[in-house]
Amino acid sequence: MMIFKKAIARRTFLRGAGATLALPLLDSMSPAMAAERDGTAVKSPVRLNMIYVPNGRIMREWTPKTAGATFELPPTLAPLAPFRDRLTVVSHLSNMAAVVRPGEPMGNHGAASAAYLTGLRGANGQLGISADQVAAKDLGQQTQLASLELTLDTVGLLGGGDTPVNDAYSNTISWRSATQPLPMESNPRAVFERLFGEGDSTDTAERLARIRQNRSLLDYVAGDISRMMNRVPQSDRVKLSEYLDGIRDVERRIQRAEEQASTKQLPVVARPTGIPGTYDDHARLMFDLQVLAFQTDMTRVISLIMAHEKSERAYREIGIAEGHHALSHHQGDPNMIGKVAQIDLFQSQLLAYYLEKLRATPDGDGTLLDHSAVLYGSGLSDGNLHKATDLPLLVAGGGGKKMGGRHLEFTPNTPMTNLHVTLLDIAGVRVDKLGDSTGQVDGLSLA
Repeated sequence: MMIFKKAIARRTFLRGAGATLALPLLDSMSPAMAAERDGTAVKSPVRLNMIYVPNGRIMREWTPKTAGATFELPPTLAPLAPFRDRLTVVSHLSNMAAVVRPGEPMGNHGAASAAYLTGLRGANGQLGISADQVAAKDLGQQTQLASLELTLDTVGLLGGGDTPVNDAYSNTISWRSATQPLPMESNPRAVFERLFGEGDSTDTAERLARIRQNRSLLDYVAGDISRMMNRVPQSDRVKLSEYLDGIRDVERRIQRAEEQASTKQLPVVARPTGIPGTYDDHARLMFDLQVLAFQTDMTRVISLIMAHEKSERAYREIGIAEGHHALSHHQGDPNMIGKVAQIDLFQSQLLAYYLEKLRATPDGDGTLLDHSAVLYGSGLSDGNLHKATDLPLLVAGGGGKKMGGRHLEFTPNTPMTNLHVTLLDIAGVRVDKLGDSTGQVDGLSLA
């Protein structure tokens, strides 16, 4: 690593014509990150990413048959084989706050998503702080954005059936306080502009004018980019080039989605539409935005709903025309079970795409995957019976430590929030209790 007497500040932004572009971690920033007392470089921060999938999983296709380091990946997790050394499958944890008993007003699906990051039972539209927001309060003091809350769904895809208040619990997994649920953003354009600058309106004429103009954020900061390239060593030029290529690719895909929707009449609101037409394109674009957010250290905490609880999304990309929630109530029908398993596998494939992007992105002395802890799972196990015990959960990434390569089995009905408290600790956020937690889980980290 080349060390300069004059280091580039960690918080360096490129600017031009009102646009602002944050830089990723570069080698030439190392002196600025050195600890004053012993001269050693500060370690890359740990990023926390909480991802939710709905309606349970087909557990026999998800759960490894053996525990420990020699387990075989079951069919649903097979796409994650390239990341086995950074993968920990966690079994027998339960979402006890989501166990709805006969006669209780809380709906099963609303309870599942409400308790996923809180370990609390929702009531009368109130809940409590979620694990991601506990992290955001601490880690957000060091970043421009405390957290990002994202979704691939809209409210219109909810299946209905619970009360309106209970259905509202399915719209978010992030709660800043007992009375403050955080909205989840589904529009990639809005996320991009939150990271890199404000946007225009959805007025059709303005939107089409912007599309025709086809100016990139990178065009606005071109002068600063050129000067930066001349200031840094070759290793940083490669990192910058890859980072800028990623930004341009994301911009291009958002623009393509806007072009496809350019003939639609939209109400004039604060943001333009930029949602791709297919679920997998939407997911990949949002995952790429997450990578950019972590790469630039704009935030260290992101929560993502891949689909809301009780979602009736039809996954036509993989030949499934029925709604997901309806299929999850299969009552043992092999054909319906097979289709749900296809959906589970499809979402695992998209997770694999994201993990590969993290692994391919340099970060300090490793990669973003090395310095991330990605929780992936559901607040239900069996969607057919609304079971909230023995949940499908996994943790991917290194968390800045040696993690992965194991299937961990715990005592049945161990609170899922024990895992959250452990992940918070790995990220350097110390909490004694979260929701119904009783402590931490053992074995997640080997170092």
